[in-house]
Amino acid sequence: MTGSTREQPDAARGWVAPAEREEPGAMTEFGAELRRRREAAGLTLEVVGLRASISIGYLSRIERGMVAVKPEIGAACDRAVDAGGDLLALLDGRPGLLRGLPPVTRHFLGRDDALDRLSSVLLGDEVRIGVVHGLPGVGKTTVAVTAARRAEKRFPDGTLYLDLRGHTPGTDPMTPRAALHSLLGMLADPAERVPWDVDGCANLLQDLVRGKAILFVFDNVASAAQIRSLLPAEPRCRVLVTSRGRLPALDEAWHQPLGMLDLADAVALFRSVAGDRGPTGSEVEDIVELCGRLPLAVRIAAARFVVGGAPRLRERLIDERTRLTTLDDGERGVAAAFALSYAALTDPERSVFGLLAVHPGPVVEFDAVEAMAALPVGEAEVLLERLHDAGLIDIGVDGTVAVHDLVRAFAVRHAMPTGDERDAAVARLVDYALARVFAADELMEPARYRPEVDCVAKVSFDDDVAALTWLRAHWPTLARVVDLAARHGLYRHCWQSAYIMRAFFFRDKLYEPWRRTHLRALEAAQTLDDLSATAMILHNLGMACIDAGEIAEAIDYHCRALHAFTTAGDERGRVDAMSSLAWARLYKQSQHEMSAAVLDLNSALAAYRAAGRTRNVAITLRGIALALTGLGKHAEALVAAEEARAQPDQQPVDQLMALNMIAWVRFNSGELDLAAHHYTQAAALAELAASRYELARACTGLGNIAASRSDHAAARAHWERADRQDDRLVPAVLNEARVRRELSGV
Repeated sequence: MTGSTREQPDAARGWVAPAEREEPGAMTEFGAELRRRREAAGLTLEVVGLRASISIGYLSRIERGMVAVKPEIGAACDRAVDAGGDLLALLDGRPGLLRGLPPVTRHFLGRDDALDRLSSVLLGDEVRIGVVHGLPGVGKTTVAVTAARRAEKRFPDGTLYLDLRGHTPGTDPMTPRAALHSLLGMLADPAERVPWDVDGCANLLQDLVRGKAILFVFDNVASAAQIRSLLPAEPRCRVLVTSRGRLPALDEAWHQPLGMLDLADAVALFRSVAGDRGPTGSEVEDIVELCGRLPLAVRIAAARFVVGGAPRLRERLIDERTRLTTLDDGERGVAAAFALSYAALTDPERSVFGLLAVHPGPVVEFDAVEAMAALPVGEAEVLLERLHDAGLIDIGVDGTVAVHDLVRAFAVRHAMPTGDERDAAVARLVDYALARVFAADELMEPARYRPEVDCVAKVSFDDDVAALTWLRAHWPTLARVVDLAARHGLYRHCWQSAYIMRAFFFRDKLYEPWRRTHLRALEAAQTLDDLSATAMILHNLGMACIDAGEIAEAIDYHCRALHAFTTAGDERGRVDAMSSLAWARLYKQSQHEMSAAVLDLNSALAAYRAAGRTRNVAITLRGIALALTGLGKHAEALVAAEEARAQPDQQPVDQLMALNMIAWVRFNSGELDLAAHHYTQAAALAELAASRYELARACTGLGNIAASRSDHAAARAHWERADRQDDRLVPAVLNEARVRRELSGV
């Protein structure tokens, strides 16, 4: 056979080398580099031959440049000396040897968890496609390219990068045929004819990648359909995709959502870009928080300091009217990034997106959006899922919607409905929120008085636990809905929503939102010239001040409430105001005020008994017990406290407060063992009732007993447990907290 030889089987090793073509000097560069790397690593020809499954003789001829090296042989040699693809790069003109990843910015910070997870996907055998998705500007490309660079050595046949232009301003997304032509231009021999049709191109692509290990990075993908024909069937290949959307149609893919930077990484990114020209201390934290910790926004804001063009940057970011325009440097802009995603929405999707601007947040429920949109059951959820797929919102596992602050600002500016459409959406949302609050309060406080409400929405909860869980998750949004109702002239819904939330605010000791919502409700009630409503809100404000230990303010509110109820001829309200005013006065801790409080509380007690208001009977008896204890009348106080506990149809929290009151009476009468017994019972019941405040009160009482017995270690343990539950025990209104302060000397 002239001009060619074929390696004979090696009896010692059982190898058969591929056919070779003698071309002296044709592969000199590849062979010389292979030899240099082998010797530098201290490897013999035999070791490299074993690793690459190539005979020593054939390997020697490769090193001497006497063999035309095929890609698969070159890849085996590359792996054998751990060249990380550098050897393959020397095979110019060979398919599949490109190293096309773009550079990574030096300002890349954080994302360690996401990178670790992506690396495990790229290097593992279970999943061949990974999708990095998230909000525009969140850093998807940077994360994907960084992860690809980390894994590059595992793909000796090449790492290819292709921008599909799915959301690139001023350009259309790349078509599947154009994407295939681009890929084939990277992979195919230049002399090879590339088919024109999509199927032909896809077939050629699959043929070219067969038997190879190539990593494809498809960036800025608009849809699964855009890249479906680009996905390699070769099991050794991997694909990493970035997209604003989740691309759920890629059902075999592994998904990596990318969220905002944590505060420390956002600050570090800002300082990395701004350098010495940036602000210091808490101002940096304020700026990155106003940027929503979105990497693109943080980098734009920091860059403004570099060029000295942001003397009032923080103030402009605080102002929602100028926030988005501030985060635009002429070439990059947060609003422009969002605008492309918004433009791709259908009209129904845009409508629902606009409603998210109407909703005051921060947590949005599917049912609330459904109510605002007046859509049939289930339709709002479908549209919200599409917004989630588009990367504009996040949907939690609990079925709630999270809207990034900058997305909300964009929606307010570009998508919010106006006029009658907006007013109707607000009215439906306020109605829905009031119905929800009313239903929750009915389960939690069945014996409590509530004014009649006229709600169109019909909602319910499974039980009181579900109701409490919902209130704890959504009260910040509900407080904002109270403001929203007032701004849109829905005054009746405004004051009723605030009034009904009072029981929850009392339970969780949320004094600031309690007072804030009720001050707004007071304006609404006065605007309506509704004297009874005004009195009810004044009464609730007085209760908030009592609980917060602001006794003088509480007395003022209750006096005003008593006058308003009396003027309105509201006997029920008058008795309530008289009782609450007595409670406020007994906290002044004077013997005269306590004696007067006992008289007024007994008058209220008689009225409550006559009206059959058993819950108010129990509350008033606890007040009487507290006043009598302060007067040193322990036996009478104990009778009142025990009677309070024995009242029928009480909620667990009511019985719990009675137990703590009995323990307090026993403590003051010197019956420490009995006091400890009742506080222990109260602590156990508090855990069952999920009342952190009353648990903290019981633990404080147990600590006081231990301290009275000079058992300081036990006292500290009980007090520390109390502090872990609730640190809002106000000595002015909680006697256990006052005694602790005296015993501990703090």
